[in-house]
Amino acid sequence: MTTRILREHLTGQFLTKIPIPSRPFTSQAILITGSNTGMGLEAARHFVRLDAAKVILAVRSLEKGQKAAEDIERSTGRTGVVEVWELDLARYASVEKVIERVKGLERLDVVVANAGVFLFDFEEAEGSEKTVVVNVVSSMLLVMGVLPKMRETAVKTGAAGRVVFTGSFTHWMTKFEERKEGDVLAGLDDKGKARMGERYYVSKMIQLLVARELASELGKEGKEGRVAVSVANPGFCKTEIMRHGSALFEVYMKAMRRILALTAEEGGRTLVLPASADESSNGQYFDYGKVGKPSDFVLSDEGSQTQKKLWGELTARLERIHPGIMQNL
Repeated sequence: MTTRILREHLTGQFLTKIPIPSRPFTSQAILITGSNTGMGLEAARHFVRLDAAKVILAVRSLEKGQKAAEDIERSTGRTGVVEVWELDLARYASVEKVIERVKGLERLDVVVANAGVFLFDFEEAEGSEKTVVVNVVSSMLLVMGVLPKMRETAVKTGAAGRVVFTGSFTHWMTKFEERKEGDVLAGLDDKGKARMGERYYVSKMIQLLVARELASELGKEGKEGRVAVSVANPGFCKTEIMRHGSALFEVYMKAMRRILALTAEEGGRTLVLPASADESSNGQYFDYGKVGKPSDFVLSDEGSQTQKKLWGELTARLERIHPGIMQNL
């Protein structure tokens, strides 16, 4: 099944022409995580090209982020637009610093939660398994933390804010057996039970489910300051996401990237296009830049029940990290 799904999605890459984003982001402020390299960098470049007033590269390495900023300025001819902020999603304190810093912005229109890790071995961060911490918990902590500024901006401008999570077609490739645990997130922290070969896929499944539930919450009537949430599958791109594999695995992936992968620039387009979509995109899953269909499990009754269960677990964890954060909804 995994081979079939992989074949279908890679075939889709060859058959789909991803449009170059053209809608302007004039006057807007945009924050992108994981943006010093790969798709995040290219998405940032597009936002700058499309007249954004401020593009924040939220990155682990300030030095690499500054080099990325200079590269964007050279290629676009625009200066004074890009800022580089330090953000390490493996540390909640680092996320909290960015949340606090966002409070000082005049506006925040778009957040692209792009940063992620693909680990092959069990590693801990903040007392939990690192893949889940980075790809799910910290990414949602950041989004929840900056929602007040995004709502404030939406009220001021009359235009809905946009949150785009970088998803993955690999959520189709897991049976997600971990969903049967009494507490799914706690179960994923058990090193003895960890199936790290599927952990990235599982993290992307969880990310998609909780993003859909967040979209549902934000779409309720009576909410002041509209914010639309979507998940973007960029496909298989030439990025460094799998850099933690063995030397033999890297040789294999290098060949695969040469034959099959989209460029990082094409991947960047897929992150900008959902941010360009109208408000009806709230809750949608984008495939290669256009509205697509998530896995059958996601759309099933069991998927819906699992979605609500995971949302309850995640929001409880976020409250422990940052008491009162769920009031931002």
